[in-house]
Amino acid sequence: MSYATKDIRNICFLGHGSSGKTTLAENMLYITGAIDRQGKVPDGNTVCDYDPEETKRQFSISTSVAPVEFGGCKINVLDCPGYFDFAGETLAAIRVAETGIIFCTAKDGISVGAERNWKLLKKANLPCMFYISKCDEEHGDYDAVLAALQEKYGSIVCAVTAPLSDGSGVIDLVHNVAYQTKGNKTTKIAIPDADADRAESLREVLTETAAGASEDLMEKYFEEMTLTDEEIIEGLRVGVLERSVIPVFCGSAMTGVGTEALLRAVVDYAPAPNAAAAPAPVEGSLAIDSNGPTCAFVFKTVSDQFGKFSYIKVLSGSVTSDMSLRNTRADSTDKLGRLYMMRGKKNDEIKELVCGDIGAIGKMDYKTGDTICDVKAPVVLPAIEIPVPCYSMAISPKAKGQEDKVSMGLSRLNEEDISFSVVNNGETHQLVVSGAGDIQLDVLCAKLRTRFGVDSELSPARVPYREKIRKKVEAHGRHKKQTGGSGQFGDVWIRFEPQFDTEELVFAEEVFGGSVPKNFFPAVEKGLRDAVNRGVLAGYPMVNLKAVLYDGSYHPVDSNEMAFKTAAQLAYKAGIPEANPVLLEPIGSLAVTVPSDYMGDVIGDLNKRRGRVMGMNPDDDGNTVIEAEVPMAEMSSYTIDLRSMTQGRGSFVFTFDRYEEAPGNVQQKVIEEAKALAENE
Repeated sequence: MSYATKDIRNICFLGHGSSGKTTLAENMLYITGAIDRQGKVPDGNTVCDYDPEETKRQFSISTSVAPVEFGGCKINVLDCPGYFDFAGETLAAIRVAETGIIFCTAKDGISVGAERNWKLLKKANLPCMFYISKCDEEHGDYDAVLAALQEKYGSIVCAVTAPLSDGSGVIDLVHNVAYQTKGNKTTKIAIPDADADRAESLREVLTETAAGASEDLMEKYFEEMTLTDEEIIEGLRVGVLERSVIPVFCGSAMTGVGTEALLRAVVDYAPAPNAAAAPAPVEGSLAIDSNGPTCAFVFKTVSDQFGKFSYIKVLSGSVTSDMSLRNTRADSTDKLGRLYMMRGKKNDEIKELVCGDIGAIGKMDYKTGDTICDVKAPVVLPAIEIPVPCYSMAISPKAKGQEDKVSMGLSRLNEEDISFSVVNNGETHQLVVSGAGDIQLDVLCAKLRTRFGVDSELSPARVPYREKIRKKVEAHGRHKKQTGGSGQFGDVWIRFEPQFDTEELVFAEEVFGGSVPKNFFPAVEKGLRDAVNRGVLAGYPMVNLKAVLYDGSYHPVDSNEMAFKTAAQLAYKAGIPEANPVLLEPIGSLAVTVPSDYMGDVIGDLNKRRGRVMGMNPDDDGNTVIEAEVPMAEMSSYTIDLRSMTQGRGSFVFTFDRYEEAPGNVQQKVIEEAKALAENE
């Protein structure tokens, strides 16, 4: 069935892990007849958690699309992961949704995940709703969670549904009726006497909040102290779009309690794609118009045993499988492959995607964040803003000789998940993968094994130290080799001294009288440039070094470039150990954003990491930003440790700043580790 843009709703389910998002999506599919039986997360048979790693770990790793047809509308449910390691998936979903529904459980209340997602929706200026899940759980308290939400986010938060006291259904406060659920059947009933007073009290608050959405409604409310159901719906619709009303719903997805009421609310109050503001393009112009030039945004790519799919949201015009569209990133025009409506891993081929709808294109070489559009109306939409990966580990195959397989596998996985990065560090000779946390990297290793057949292991990423000298020395290097016929002879005197203009080697010559012919100067320099790549303490690059060739000798027959290159390296090995070499460690600038309650623990921890606190400043959200300088060597586990210290409420940005001389005990430890590593190789 085809739907007009005004009859489409795109909603994303947000919240902490295990708050019931996937279960509610499953229940919506079940009660609307999209699936025959309701799966369960512990059984590994839900529509949205279909990846082998998701079924094994029993939590969502990537965002799934679950289209639901209800009340004459198509509701595209985007089920997002709850764990912070997969926040990139959540950010991509927020880019293509018009409404975010944040989950809080009746027992646990406002989680860290709920707080984070509130901030993300606020930053995106996206309409927000709350859903209090698991209302049937023991010790669950809907009223306490509602009160906590109102205290934290203000009077704009209001209940739209509330649980019946016997747990059999929910009260629809707008229409002043109840929905009772038995089995998979929901029946509209009158509000029981036991819940009448509470319902009336909550409805008064709801009416007043809805009235605040427009001046006309507020005027009428002050005159009559009441609004009709239609006026409350209008107030909620306007208020949700403008974020001046934050409705709260509730239910239990396992039993279906509250699900139908939520579906009705999404149809009534969540904005359609053409009611929301169009994203501001980087280049070109865009209006959400069914009859406008075609423009779509690629928000997710999947490449697995089921094929390659590029998930898109159509922002203008429509997309059909036979059209040619321009990819503005790649500057190429391609004829599209087949179009699909995705439901978890299941795909149904379709002929057209209308403005505002979400679907997938098969077998296209698109990347997440691409804009595809009409050739005659080019548009470039902004990329998805992904946090900089801050947890790094070295990755290597368990069996030697499979390094290329690991690199190729990570490159393919990076097409799907743009939130991690891979760098082949030439200095430390390690392939370093960086992500949001340890769970994400563990999942990547598991996918390398299951998809690409290569077992890999993670180890701490080596820190790129440097070495330098602190005093001037003069050194002699002499290379003489006679093996019959022409031999090799090179003889140099070189003065090594520290310099502070550049990290690179500065080479100069002060040779008089032709003791070393000019044509051998480049060979001496080449020998030294090769030598400085390995320092004498722990094998790290030598920096801030000046080398002056000031004397030497040569043989008219046996001297050649290779001999002088070797002689220069011998002088380096002889002289540098006598020049008071020291180890330099990288120092980074750290900005940690934490609630004030955790400042003491965070600062104490920074002191243990040899950090220097440089300042503290409040931010716009009431948190404190602690600025510090910390050695990079002390930051390897900081992502995990900060989460533990702040219950997940802290975040940080860490960037390289400069090199500094390492303390003696650190130098000794690094030198010993380097020796042990050299012995094992």
